[in-house]
Amino acid sequence: MAGYQEASWPAVWDAPSKKDRRSGIYRPYLPDPLVGRAFVLPSHLAQEAAKIEGKVRRLVAHPAIDGLEGLARFLLRSEALASSGIEGLQTSPQQVALAELAGQDDGVSKGFTTTARLVANNVTTIRQAVTELVAVETVSVADIVSLHQALLPDDKHHGLRRIQNWVGGGVWNPLDAEFVPPPPEHVQPLMDDLVTYVNGAQHAPLVQAAMAHAQFETIHPFTDGNGRVGRALIHTVLARRGLTRQAILPISLVLLTQSDAYVAGLTAYRYGEEAAADGAVADWLEIFLAAASTAADQADMFADALVELHEEWVERHQRFRISRNLRPVPRADSAVARLVGLLPAVPVVTARTVQRLLSVTHPAARQALEELAGAGILSPKQVERNATGYLAWEVFDLLTSTERRLASTRWDTRQSAPRRVVPARPQE
Repeated sequence: MAGYQEASWPAVWDAPSKKDRRSGIYRPYLPDPLVGRAFVLPSHLAQEAAKIEGKVRRLVAHPAIDGLEGLARFLLRSEALASSGIEGLQTSPQQVALAELAGQDDGVSKGFTTTARLVANNVTTIRQAVTELVAVETVSVADIVSLHQALLPDDKHHGLRRIQNWVGGGVWNPLDAEFVPPPPEHVQPLMDDLVTYVNGAQHAPLVQAAMAHAQFETIHPFTDGNGRVGRALIHTVLARRGLTRQAILPISLVLLTQSDAYVAGLTAYRYGEEAAADGAVADWLEIFLAAASTAADQADMFADALVELHEEWVERHQRFRISRNLRPVPRADSAVARLVGLLPAVPVVTARTVQRLLSVTHPAARQALEELAGAGILSPKQVERNATGYLAWEVFDLLTSTERRLASTRWDTRQSAPRRVVPARPQE
C-alpha cells in the first residue's frame, strides 16, 4: 500500500553548518504500482475527460494543423533552454528559426546569435528524442533513460539514480525537504511498472498521460531533469495513443504557469490510505484536465489566427497581382500558391529551402519569394553575403503573443503579466 515510510539520515560531519551536519528521521514516499491499480473516476471527471479529448481531436483536424506543429516547435524553446542550462529566454522565435534554417541551408551561417544556435540544436534534439520514443513498438526504461540523456547531455549522472534524492530543503540532507521520492532500491521496479502502463491502454489517453506524468514525478528516477523528462512523457503518451500529432498541445507550459496548482495536484496524488486513493487521483486529474483544456483552447486560438492571417495573405496577394496586371489567383499547383500555404509552419525560408521543400527549380523558388515579398507577406533579410532569408513576420508576432499568453496566469497579458521570461511584446 502506498504511503510515507520512515528512514534515518546519518550525520554528515564534513557539512558546512550544524544544521547541515545533523542526523534525523525523514519520510520517503513509496507509491503503488500503476498496472492493475483500480480507481473509480467520478462521473463528472469522466465526462470532462471525454469532452476535452473531443476538443483535442477537433484541434488535430484543424485546417491549420501544420502551423500548429510549427507552434509546438517554437514553444519547445522553453524546454531547450532549460536542458542546455541557459538562463532566461533571451532569444526570439525568429532568431531560433534563422538558426534552424542554417541547419537546412549550407549558405546560411549568420543573422542569428550563438544562443539561438544552441537553442535550435536543443530543440532539434528534443524533437528527435520524443519522436523516437513515440515510434518504438514498446517503450522501455532504457528509452526513457536515453530521453533523459538527450534532454540533459551535460548531466554528470545519466541513468536511473542509485542515491536518495529530494525536492526542496537543504542540499546536505532531506530532513527539511518538501518531498522525498522512493528510496533508490525501488526505482527500477517502479520504472518497469511505469513503462508497462505506458505501453498499455488501461485508461483513456488524457487520463493515462496524467497518471504516467504524476507517477514519474513521484518516482523522480533521475538526479536532475525529472521535470523536463516528465513533461516530454505527456506528449509521448498522447502521441502514442493517437490523440495528438507530435507536441501540438502546449499542456506542459500551462502546468508550468499554474505552478502552485500543479504542485498541489502532485502532492494530492501521493495518497497514504486506501480509502483516500480515489479522491487523491481525482484531485490530480481535475488539475491536469483543466490544463489540457486550456492548452487546447490556446492552441485553437492560435490556429484560428493563422487561418485568418492566411486569408488576409490571399487577399493581399490578389491585390498585388492585379496591380501587376497578372491573373488575381495563381494556379493552385504553382510555387507561389503552395508557398503561401507552407509559411505558417515554416515562417523563414531561402530560395534554396523553398526549392527543396516544393521540389521546384531555383528560379521558380526565387520568383515565388520575390512575389510574396512584393505583396508584403514576406520580408527579405540578408543573412549571408550570397543568401537572403525571407521572413513572415506576422507569424512570428502570433507565436510571440501566444507564448506570452501561455505564461500569464489568466491567459491574457492585459490581466496578468507573464510569470516567466518571454520574448518582448510584438510591435503594433
